[in-house]
Amino acid sequence: MTQAAALSGTYRDPAAPTDARVRDLLSRMTLREKVGQLNQRMYGWDAYRRTATGFELTDALHAETDRFGGLGALYGLMRADAWSGVDHANGPDAEHSAELAELVQRHVIDSSRLGIPALFVEEMPHGHMALDGTVLPVNLAVGATWDPELYERAAAYAAAELRARGGHVALVAALDIARDPRWGRTEECFGEDPYLAARLTEALVRGMQGAPGEHFAADKTPVVLKHFAGQGATVGGRNSAESALSSRELHEIHLPAARAGVRAGAAAVMAAYNEVDGLPSAGNRALLTELLRDRWGFTGLVMADGLAVDRLARITGDKVSAGALALNAGVDLSLWDEGFTHLAEAVERGLVEESVLDAAVARVLRLKFRLGLFERPYGRGELPPPEQGRALSTDLARASVTLLSNHAGTLPVSPTVSRIAVVGPQSATTEHQLGDYTAPQRPGTGTSVLDGLRRLVPSGVDIRHAPGCALTGDDLAGIPEAVAAAATSDLAVLVLGGSSARTSGTDFAANGAAVTAVSEMTCGEGADLAGLRLGAAQYALLDAVVATGTPTAVVLVQGRPHIVPDTAAALLTAWYPGQWGGEAIAEVLLGLAEPAGRLSVSVPRSAAQLPVHYNHKDIEYSGYVDESAEPLHSFGHGLSYTSFAYGTPRLSGLTVDVDVTNTGERYGRSVVQLYIRRLITPVWPRTLELCAFEGVGLAPGERRTVSMSPDADQLAPSEVVEIRVAESARAALDAVPVVLDLRVPGLRA
Repeated sequence: MTQAAALSGTYRDPAAPTDARVRDLLSRMTLREKVGQLNQRMYGWDAYRRTATGFELTDALHAETDRFGGLGALYGLMRADAWSGVDHANGPDAEHSAELAELVQRHVIDSSRLGIPALFVEEMPHGHMALDGTVLPVNLAVGATWDPELYERAAAYAAAELRARGGHVALVAALDIARDPRWGRTEECFGEDPYLAARLTEALVRGMQGAPGEHFAADKTPVVLKHFAGQGATVGGRNSAESALSSRELHEIHLPAARAGVRAGAAAVMAAYNEVDGLPSAGNRALLTELLRDRWGFTGLVMADGLAVDRLARITGDKVSAGALALNAGVDLSLWDEGFTHLAEAVERGLVEESVLDAAVARVLRLKFRLGLFERPYGRGELPPPEQGRALSTDLARASVTLLSNHAGTLPVSPTVSRIAVVGPQSATTEHQLGDYTAPQRPGTGTSVLDGLRRLVPSGVDIRHAPGCALTGDDLAGIPEAVAAAATSDLAVLVLGGSSARTSGTDFAANGAAVTAVSEMTCGEGADLAGLRLGAAQYALLDAVVATGTPTAVVLVQGRPHIVPDTAAALLTAWYPGQWGGEAIAEVLLGLAEPAGRLSVSVPRSAAQLPVHYNHKDIEYSGYVDESAEPLHSFGHGLSYTSFAYGTPRLSGLTVDVDVTNTGERYGRSVVQLYIRRLITPVWPRTLELCAFEGVGLAPGERRTVSMSPDADQLAPSEVVEIRVAESARAALDAVPVVLDLRVPGLRA
């Protein structure tokens, strides 16, 4: 068949049904071409070089497309960071990304006998990880907003930005549940609770993909939800370690977010690194096929995490059989692996049936047709307004700032304050408030806490600044200057925390994880902690500033809960709030915005307590002889600048009504949290389980009735449960319960 004849088949007809187009194209492909569609072996930054006049393609890209007569997918064409070595001097910025994408795509299509375009797959953990990409707050901050609607709008913006630059598919962290904050990737989790994570995962899918349908709009992108499954529960909080999970724990805690994402129409999921019951996720047929496809009805794509297929050679003996194991288990698309490049040999050796390979190829092709790549292979859309991205990022950051303690009403800053000392290693930096998986920023981009306060304080207020110390290490030389500034001020704002910023000196593993954290990196992929402590000098700075007697408000900018003594007059956490997080923090400190955030992860007193998640089994745990067993701050906790009163909940069928009144003197937002406590149930219950929530903004003195219903998936007809409504998990234990007897005939109908 000539190339001209091949290009005129049913698969070229945009009016033909998608399934018919897939079948037609698949029937024309050789085994070599099919294998090529399942490989995503190349790092995108190796495909091009930037020149004085634009871009040129590399010999490496030519060799890759020659090998398989085309290209299935290309990872990270626009990725920029210390690992890739891409920065503003040599990489594609917002203005030139679409040009590069078109250049690469034209080459791929010209290299393909059948004219098959490639998928361009990009990292989007909190915005597009590319030069000039809008940086959103990390997932742990998103979890603290308890606001799926706001997150959906931000996700939609990120998708539009990606597609306008020529990208197609977004890799988005959503499924990991934070069960051990020592894990460096805790910042990528929405929190410790499966229900909250499920609601935010749905919002992510709706925002990025749009309304469910056969085809994606030009400003929408299919998402790859990662990681499936149980990766947030690795032993010791160590990256990629084993997960000691029972089947019940896996299904109750680590799968609900994935189930919600699949129901919302997620186009793809990524198999995790961890193993469950001895079988790595990328080779786990029970997980990827029997559960995901057969029981849940998932018809989308399954991608392996980076080099995860080749890791299977540890149990299969070689990479050919490793690739066969992953394909048979349900993986459709590899990432950087060698194993999938040998799938033709695996078919010839009888390790895998060609029909299994065909099914995987069909899923890859179907996604390309749904994206319209055969009709519109070169994306050159108009970038959404940058000011819209800044506003959404700032809105998320503002909504995530969580007030943990506020002794004697130290915050908001009093109008009588005339001198403020802004001190601490996080006070004047934007680099360390961005989180992991962030591209290099242009100089001057973003707003630090110091910047925000200087811009927003009333005229006449004197701002004094001294960093005091670095984020890591025990150098105390700068502390006297910070103490002097605090001692002569009316208020000290002490900004402490961690950092996920990678530098060019970081040692990286083959999959991009940090091997040896350097400089001030204390969080992120590969940066796991044993003790949850900040740098030693930060504690010395905290003690010295508090000892001045000046009221001190501590702000934590971090990617996981750290152990910080509650000795200051006020304590806030902002997680990693993104480029303009400093402005959002300043607004909350000054009372220009309310502290609306609520913890999505419990804050321990020490690492020796772990685990401290609220939804443990309801057994009468004894405390420790030398330490409380309770967290310092529980899941759902967050103070306001006003106060709220909750009435006794009323039950009508499955609907719970509760009156919420703002009893203070300021506007505020309460997050009404509905928990269940199982009384009669087939298995030993958890202490509490979140099953609904709703944010409600109230003016002073305003009262509103909030109506919620428990999530039906969490209830069984043989159970009797208590309904408890409160502002946090700890408060729910003391709340007045109402009993719901699900054994009553017709109640659930």
